[in-house]
Amino acid sequence: MDRRSFLKKAGLAAGATASAATLAAPAVAQGKRELKMVTTWPKNFPGLGTGAQRVADRITQASDGKLTVKLFAAGELVPPFESFDAVSSGTADMYHAAEYYWQGKHKAFNFFTAVPMGLTANELDAWINIGEGQALWDELAAKFNIKPLMAGNTGLQMGGWFNKEINSLEDLKGLKMRMPGLGGEVLRRLGATAVALPGGEIFPALQSGAIDATEWVGPWNDLAFGFYKVAKFYYYPGFHEPGSGLAVGTNKDVWDSFSKEEQEVVKSACLAENNYMYSEFNYNNGAALETLLTKHKVQLRKFSDDVFDAIAGVSEEVVREVAGTDELSKRIYDSYIKARKDIGGWGKIAEGSYLENRERVIG
Repeated sequence: MDRRSFLKKAGLAAGATASAATLAAPAVAQGKRELKMVTTWPKNFPGLGTGAQRVADRITQASDGKLTVKLFAAGELVPPFESFDAVSSGTADMYHAAEYYWQGKHKAFNFFTAVPMGLTANELDAWINIGEGQALWDELAAKFNIKPLMAGNTGLQMGGWFNKEINSLEDLKGLKMRMPGLGGEVLRRLGATAVALPGGEIFPALQSGAIDATEWVGPWNDLAFGFYKVAKFYYYPGFHEPGSGLAVGTNKDVWDSFSKEEQEVVKSACLAENNYMYSEFNYNNGAALETLLTKHKVQLRKFSDDVFDAIAGVSEEVVREVAGTDELSKRIYDSYIKARKDIGGWGKIAEGSYLENRERVIG
C-alpha cells in the first residue's frame, strides 16, 4: 500500500530511528493516530466552520484520542477548493466540504450536495441512509480514492442577494452571480454569468462590484457575512439547493486501514453532526431573518411564478443531462429521481399538507 510520509508527533523519543519518520499516514505514535482534516470553510464560521470542528472533536473524543483529528480551515493547509485533491492524494486525511465543489472531477458529485429542484434535507437523508444513495456515492468517490459520509445539512437555501429587483427573466441577463454547482449552469442558460467563489471571497466581490448578486446559505450565515451591507434585495425560494448536504471525505487508504471500531466511530460522529447541524440552521434562521428585516431593513422578495417556472424548467434539463456523462451517472440520476418521486410524494401528503393547513388555521 503506497502511503505518504508523516512527521513525528512532539514527545516521541529523540532516539527514534529515522525509518520511523516514514511510516504511513496518518501519523502514528504510541497506538494513536493523528488525522489532518481540511475544510472549504472560514475558520470558526457559524454552522459550517464550527460544524467541521465538531466532527473533528466528536471523532477525537469518541475514540478516546486514538483518532485525533486536527482541523485546518480554508487556506490554512491548502486552498479551499484544493481540499479534494489533498485528500485524494494523501496530503491530508479528511475533508469537510460540499461535494458539488468537485463537479470538475465528476458532475455526479452534485447529487450528494444538492441539485436544482432536487431533494430536501429530509429526502436526501432518506436516500443516502436508507435508499441507494450511499452505495452509489461510495462507488463514485472510490474512483478518486475517497470514502464519503454525510456530515451536515444547511436545509433549504434562500434564492440570493441582489443589487436590483428581479421582476422578469430579462433582469437575469448579464447578471454576474456567485453560484456553484449545477445551479450555476442554470443561470448561464438564462443569460447570467455564474461565478464559483469560496465563502471568504464573496463579500469583497459583492462589495467591489465584481459580482452583482450571490447566494450563500440562509439568513443565519448570510447575516454573519454581512451581505445586507451591500445588497438589499433578498429573494426566495432558492431553486438551486433545496437541502444542501455536507460531507466528510476520508482518504480511502486511510479509511481501509481503520479497524471496524474506528470506522464506526467516524460514521457515528458524521451522523451525529448531520443531525445537529440541520437542527442548528433551522433554529437560527428564523431569528436571523427577523433581524435582517427589522434591524437592517432588508427587502424580502419572492420570485414571481413566471421567473421561478422558467428557472425550474431549465433546471430539469441541466440535471437530466448529467445522466449522459457515463453509466454510473445514469444510475445515480435514475435512483435520485425515483427517490424524489417516491419520498416527495409522501412528503406532500404528510408534511406538505400539514404545514399548509397549520399556516391557514393558526398562521
